[in-house]
Amino acid sequence: MELNSIKPAAGAKHAPRRVGRGIGSGLGKTAGRGHKGQKSRSGGYHKVGFEGGQMPLQRRLPKRGFKSMTLKFNAEVTLAALEQLGLAEVDVAALKQAGLVASNALVVKVIKSGELTKAVKLNGIGATAGAKAAIEAAGGSIA
Repeated sequence: MELNSIKPAAGAKHAPRRVGRGIGSGLGKTAGRGHKGQKSRSGGYHKVGFEGGQMPLQRRLPKRGFKSMTLKFNAEVTLAALEQLGLAEVDVAALKQAGLVASNALVVKVIKSGELTKAVKLNGIGATAGAKAAIEAAGGSIA
């Protein structure tokens, strides 16, 4: 077999549609574009979402809401999770290793959910007002 003799299997390739090549082809005269109108002309078409001059749907609807791009880098940990972790000093790396926060988390905050009895020192981790009070009541600190 030679590279110049390779051919696709019989019937695998169809001849391209030849439009505008006479009435015998079935696609002569208007070449399948119908009569008149913007879509029949060469170069005549419109943008995505164009509604013929009517105010497009994406401009009729009100703008609503906002989704922060940095939200995916924020994570939260509960007091109950810190209790189960059982470490005296906790930082973001320790939480990632334990699987309590996602590996792409940059900002971690402790929220008041559950009870904390052990003294825990937090390094580089924030806490809500209620969580901070609970941590300090248990003898811990936030650095």
